[in-house]
Amino acid sequence: MNELRQWLLEEAEEGYKKFSAGLIPGCDNMLGVRIPVLRRKAKEIARGDFRAFLAESEDLYFEETMIAGMVIGYARMDIDERISMFREFIPRIHNWSVNDCVCATIKLKSEEYQPFWDFLMGYRESEDEFEVRVVAVMLMDQYLIPGYIGKVLAVLDSLCDEPYYASMGIAWALATAYAKFPEETLALMRGENHLSDETFNRAVQKMTESYRVSEEDKAALRAMKK
Repeated sequence: MNELRQWLLEEAEEGYKKFSAGLIPGCDNMLGVRIPVLRRKAKEIARGDFRAFLAESEDLYFEETMIAGMVIGYARMDIDERISMFREFIPRIHNWSVNDCVCATIKLKSEEYQPFWDFLMGYRESEDEFEVRVVAVMLMDQYLIPGYIGKVLAVLDSLCDEPYYASMGIAWALATAYAKFPEETLALMRGENHLSDETFNRAVQKMTESYRVSEEDKAALRAMKK
């Protein structure tokens, strides 16, 4: 960890730190190392004794947490071990950046979809802001496919969307679902659903910001706002 911290200090950029810290509220332990640089280091660690690294991993710096999560995504391991490590990592997530970057790093094989889905459903009733966002973002990243879209929309509709970053994660997932499966997503939005007005409107806003949505459809979406 001392070697890693020394490397982080050498790679840190004060200007990038000021820029990034302004986008991530409450993240006062950031050094200012760019995400692509962190990804390269995580891949390097993942090729070595990543289990020993993760056993020692701490959260002194934002970048340490980010690298640890990325290693879990990049390292070669079976799905049971990845689930176990990710479960242990989730309580370390305290901002949207770590949440979203780590979720994006985890790539599932077709035979891993169901066990990982079962794992995510263990958080379906959670009221924790980032446990909910993990579910929403992982569903968006991995499960917007024909065999799962109906179940994904049902889960997004059922999640606790009161905390801000949970709501934003659900809205983002719904907007991405709309871009890929507009009819199914609109059926949820226009029918009876359990989305708060805030989440509903955030989803609509994100849908209208997409370049993949026609101006005609954007006008119809804006008319749905509550």
